[in-house]
Amino acid sequence: MREFIYNEAGIDLGLSKQTLVSSRLNKRLRHHQLDSFDQYAELLLNKNSIEYQMAIDLLTTNETYFFREANHLNLLKSLVLEHHPINRNFRLWSAASSSGQEAYSIAMVLDDFFGSRGQWEIFGSDISSRMIKKAKSGLYQCHRIDAIPKNFLRKYCLKGTGEYDGYLLIDNKLREKTQFAEINLTKLLPEVGKFDVIFLRNILIYFDNKTKKNIIRSLTSKLRSKGLLFIGHSESLKYMDLPIELIAPTVYQKK
Repeated sequence: MREFIYNEAGIDLGLSKQTLVSSRLNKRLRHHQLDSFDQYAELLLNKNSIEYQMAIDLLTTNETYFFREANHLNLLKSLVLEHHPINRNFRLWSAASSSGQEAYSIAMVLDDFFGSRGQWEIFGSDISSRMIKKAKSGLYQCHRIDAIPKNFLRKYCLKGTGEYDGYLLIDNKLREKTQFAEINLTKLLPEVGKFDVIFLRNILIYFDNKTKKNIIRSLTSKLRSKGLLFIGHSESLKYMDLPIELIAPTVYQKK
């Protein structure tokens, strides 16, 4: 299974991650009445199968929540938005968007900043088709939403009632400007245009240095001149020969 997930997603689930692999896949082994992960791996040879996508989903889905590492959103405003030409469409890529909370958090910030004065759009991507489906829905359970500023909650989040009690729905005006697609960052990237900013947070820790370097080079090719790349606070790109330079903690600019 370690070889499978490395080949398909570039993620190295070494010995320290064996418990994670077992806990996430044991239910699938029981479902198929299999005795070993080697037997399960044989089911995954068909990349078009439902089981293949399910395994990818289970092994790559990471925790996320609204306004995580919120200092980045303050830096986004001070380093980029306040200097962005108002007559040029602002484009941002949430490159490991999981179930969409990061992308929608940024969308709230952009709409609040630009209002009717400027155009903006967000593109979110993830390797998991299940996460992309959830992100597109914009529907979330009302837990771990304490970090959303109260004025943003009132302005951009609709509280569910009846069968949707305990859920919130992201306002349609934000969902219309936030698109999502299934993308594997370790493979050849599709044509998605150029971006002013790319967020790639809390995912690099799962890759080895070679894969990490390839992903960063690939993504920076999608940045406009002097565009910015944001990575997670626990991540580092030190000692890597890359076409970017550090301009603030965990914020890099394309050279």
